[in-house]
Amino acid sequence: MDSSELRKKFLDFFEKHGHTIVPSSSLLPTDPSVLFTTAGMQQFKPYYLGEKSPYGNSVASCQKCFRTSDIEEVGDERHLTFFEMLGNFSFGGYFKEEAIKLAKEFLDELKIEIDYVTVFQGDENTSRDEESAKIWGELGFSESKGNLRFENKKENFWGPTGEEGPCGPTTEIYSGGIEIWNIVFNQYYQNKDKTLKNLEVFGIDTGMGLERLAMVTQKTETVFETDLFEPIIKLIPEKANFNERKKRIIADHSRSIAFLISDGVRPSNKEQGYVLRRLIRRVTAYEFSSKMDFFEKLLKKVAGEFDLKQDIIISEFENEKNKFLEMLEKGILEYSKIKDIDAKSAFFLFQSFGLPFDIIKELDLDKSENLKQENFENELKKHQELSRTASAGMFKGGLADSSFQTTKLHTAAHLMLAGLRKVLGEHVAQKGSNITAERLRFDFSHNEKMTSGQIKDVENFVNGIIEKDLPVSFEEMTLERAKELGAIGVFESKYGERVKVYTLGSGNEIVSREICGGPHVERAGILGHFKIQKEESSSSGVRRIKAILE
Repeated sequence: MDSSELRKKFLDFFEKHGHTIVPSSSLLPTDPSVLFTTAGMQQFKPYYLGEKSPYGNSVASCQKCFRTSDIEEVGDERHLTFFEMLGNFSFGGYFKEEAIKLAKEFLDELKIEIDYVTVFQGDENTSRDEESAKIWGELGFSESKGNLRFENKKENFWGPTGEEGPCGPTTEIYSGGIEIWNIVFNQYYQNKDKTLKNLEVFGIDTGMGLERLAMVTQKTETVFETDLFEPIIKLIPEKANFNERKKRIIADHSRSIAFLISDGVRPSNKEQGYVLRRLIRRVTAYEFSSKMDFFEKLLKKVAGEFDLKQDIIISEFENEKNKFLEMLEKGILEYSKIKDIDAKSAFFLFQSFGLPFDIIKELDLDKSENLKQENFENELKKHQELSRTASAGMFKGGLADSSFQTTKLHTAAHLMLAGLRKVLGEHVAQKGSNITAERLRFDFSHNEKMTSGQIKDVENFVNGIIEKDLPVSFEEMTLERAKELGAIGVFESKYGERVKVYTLGSGNEIVSREICGGPHVERAGILGHFKIQKEESSSSGVRRIKAILE
């Protein structure tokens, strides 16, 4: 039975049993405590709390879901980022007995044999779920037969979505060695302090992953062999020579990227946009390493299958892909020069070229065999501490973080200062800065408003250095030696006896030397295009520039 039939059978079954069929909500939830819609019940959350449902007390849906927690697990037999969740829900209507019996009846209709079921064993705050065990007992399941098991809170208690909300014990149904259906009995409300109180109206919230259901009914070893994934995987060129794990990641991400863009997510450095950017960059790195362009075909396949906004999906993907490729080529080249990838070299590739950890880890599994996530994160924390120190001691406002985009803009600020001194004169000195992943704000000494021609000259200077791809290097030295070399700096009283001096350029072409403790990229060429958005007065004798990298 193909996946389309399974969707229809599920919804038809529950409609026949008095449920209103409700369309899937967006992947972008109205609940601000979560990034994405992760479960079918999220759009119905208010109705468990007493708000009147416009659909009645019994509904069913096929909800599109996205879970970031499974990103690192994708590539095994069944973990996914995007998936569809079949669910039936009751808000003060039926409860345990009908929910369990409806589930059993539907699986019998599909001729799916249940291996065993689990129920909640209780804990110090909540009682053992004897009622569910009794209902299952009437259907032929018991501990003595080995097809009913009591499990702990970690296994058989669900929710809430976000920091607070409805939650309760569950009963889970297993078939083919995997959990295929989770029935949640919403009896409690969890407060932000993790305490529970009884709901005035009990409810039912069930979830059955369509992909796993397809795996069981189609008798495949993994979800990736079902009709939901096999047609996508077939479009991945054999010549690309990807192992099974990478094929699964690419297939999963094709669906995720298509649905995220279709629901309005755009690549960025924040929240949902950051997750989308991470997925796009991962598959772009795979394409790049294979020297083949194939991912657009996969997106078109997904868009056609689900009637999504194909033109927007392709446009957004290609735009982000091209931005990343500008950095990636240099990063991969540098990667190829490193014999063994450890945490320090991985962080260097991340900071200098924007290569995310998972891409560095997966490009060559033998080369990165000793690279551990926790060691990489320790390097990141050390660098963040350095950035915080630099911000406290050397900048007014300083760096928001040590992300790759912030690091690029910080490096661009050095280039801009050199450009300002060249165009306006050597009286120009830094008076403060605030740099985030989105923009740089830079204060400098100058008495007059810059003309449009001067602004253009500074932009051309910076972009000229970027085009030349001059190197960025640093050397630790005494403060006295730094002054001898002509290094400039700010807030001199904050410096210790030894300082870091960053040099832009080499040989006969030194653009600038500055005392600085913050993060920098390794070469100017990866910065992109520099653009001044605004020039204005900051205070008497001080001007302010806001600029971006495009």
